[in-house]
Amino acid sequence: MLSIIDIIEDTTVDGPGFRTAIYAAGCPNACPGCHNPESWDINKGKQISTEEILTKVLADDFANVTFSGGDPMFQPEGFHQAGTGDQRKKRRKNIWCYTGYTFERLLDNPKQAELLKYIDVLVDGKFKQALRDESLLFRGSSNQRLIDVKASLKANKTVLLELNYDL
Repeated sequence: MLSIIDIIEDTTVDGPGFRTAIYAAGCPNACPGCHNPESWDINKGKQISTEEILTKVLADDFANVTFSGGDPMFQPEGFHQAGTGDQRKKRRKNIWCYTGYTFERLLDNPKQAELLKYIDVLVDGKFKQALRDESLLFRGSSNQRLIDVKASLKANKTVLLELNYDL
């Protein structure tokens, strides 16, 4: 079971293309200026089974997946189950994950590090209002990074994702 604020289908703001975004409840970071402060309290979410989440994610044949929040890394075991579903693998859905933790910090926590194995792109770092930059793609502040998780784990170092979009 996961504590979830909402599941939004066919969103285009939480990663490239159409995505099913799962917004987790619970975030210990409480970043000033956060766009989703109602998600900080884990008790404000609805209890939803990982099976129900997978069913919703897989019902949309063309949308990829985004874990957001709150902070999905606050509930790594449940998101691990949602990210490892056999049907998701067969349908080749890529997963983006937003977190206030840094990639390096996540590697130090066994449960969070295990979840990273199923994430394709990690948007890491706390939102910092003083570094807010509306020109950045898929991030709110310039300290946040887009990390190619698969390449980073393979290289044993942080590999940033380069997005080349003409907007």
